[in-house]
Amino acid sequence: MTHKYTLNGFYIVLDVNSGAVHVVDKLFYNMLDLVEAPLAKECPANILEAFLGEYNRQEILDTYAEMVELSEAGQLFSEDDYAQFSNMMVSSPVKAMCLHIAHDCNLRCEYCFAGKGDYHEGRMLMPLEVGYKAIDYLLKYSQGRHNLELDFFGGEPLMNFDVVKEIVKYARSKEKEYNKLFRFTITTNGVLLTDDKIDFINQEMSNVVLSTDGRKEVNDRVRTRVDGTGCYDSIMPKFQRLVEKRLAPGNPFDQYYVRGTFTKYNLDFAEDVLHLNQLGFDQISVEPVVTDSSMPYALTEEDLPAIFAEYERLSKILIERKKAGTGFNFFHFMLDLDQGPCAIKRLRGCGCGNEYVAVTPDGDVYPCHQFVGHEEWKMGSVLDQSIDTTIKDQFALATVYGKPDCQKCWAKFYCSGGCNANNMQYCGDIHKSFALACELEKKRLECAIMIKAALAE
Repeated sequence: MTHKYTLNGFYIVLDVNSGAVHVVDKLFYNMLDLVEAPLAKECPANILEAFLGEYNRQEILDTYAEMVELSEAGQLFSEDDYAQFSNMMVSSPVKAMCLHIAHDCNLRCEYCFAGKGDYHEGRMLMPLEVGYKAIDYLLKYSQGRHNLELDFFGGEPLMNFDVVKEIVKYARSKEKEYNKLFRFTITTNGVLLTDDKIDFINQEMSNVVLSTDGRKEVNDRVRTRVDGTGCYDSIMPKFQRLVEKRLAPGNPFDQYYVRGTFTKYNLDFAEDVLHLNQLGFDQISVEPVVTDSSMPYALTEEDLPAIFAEYERLSKILIERKKAGTGFNFFHFMLDLDQGPCAIKRLRGCGCGNEYVAVTPDGDVYPCHQFVGHEEWKMGSVLDQSIDTTIKDQFALATVYGKPDCQKCWAKFYCSGGCNANNMQYCGDIHKSFALACELEKKRLECAIMIKAALAE
């Protein structure tokens, strides 16, 4: 399987199974429509006839010979070596946990998938005892895994920050005994940030996600306080302070990113990315809202042309900035074409419900944070250390080869079947791909590959 496209003056051909990416000329690009695998050694007469007149005979022969060479090297029309492993996937140890430290929030973001903080289950904070049991749960089910990841999530985790600190302390106390190393992350809207909290986060959290939505007018339209007022003026200086201190010499961690959401209200979201960069942030993610299409801020199919054009505009700006030495990282354009994910990640993605689980304030275990509240997906409880291995096995086998739309999609080894939670919520089945999200992902991938081509010139 191959995929070809033109973007920003580049003719790009992707060999899906091998992952090889070729930047080609117009003749190669157009000739690809006429060739069939396996390629004959000699250039077929119909190909010569199709291009003689526009190109000379030797150009055509040389281009066809290049195709044959790439094919023989396994970089064009390559065989699918992954399918044979799709039914051999097995359940893995749990290595990552999303700890819902607070089902409460001091903001009321219009688009919030979590019921504006309470996950439609009532506002509550995680008791310390549940946090301890969650750590015990991860230690138990991680088995031989050494490196463990734990994300403090909400709602707003800073509303329960004393418990966060005690859980970190407890987990660190177990590392030597269990031969584990915890890597902590926290996601915060910044309203309750203080210097003390910033210092703790920068000392203990190997990554921090700072939630905001970009320009003041965009942010304050959809990301408001409980009383309906905006939060931009309050949170931005705190985020800048956190990042400034985080990047200072001697701090143990430097990973962070500012994460926004774009909606129908700001289809010019590249401006929000640039605004965040202008404020001094160089690790940025502004992601499309995923929600019911009936909501006024929802992205729909009719918005795709505008979104695609904006991704293209942003990619060209990023190329210019990178070449000028003033670049920044945009999360969805970060792509490793040399190594990339391992084979298992290519086939089943994020590990939701298998390697990764979410724990609610009352100790219930779900496949991920977006499954929380869907009782049919409850996997167990940290209180009695239970786990439903049937659900776990189901996610272990949820590969791109079990998702009909993915099987024929060129992007399958990059997105790994998309978000299982979105598939479940908007298509009713984790094996059915959410088409709108797929289209957005494919466009981002095309832009990311083109950026690599442009920066390699």
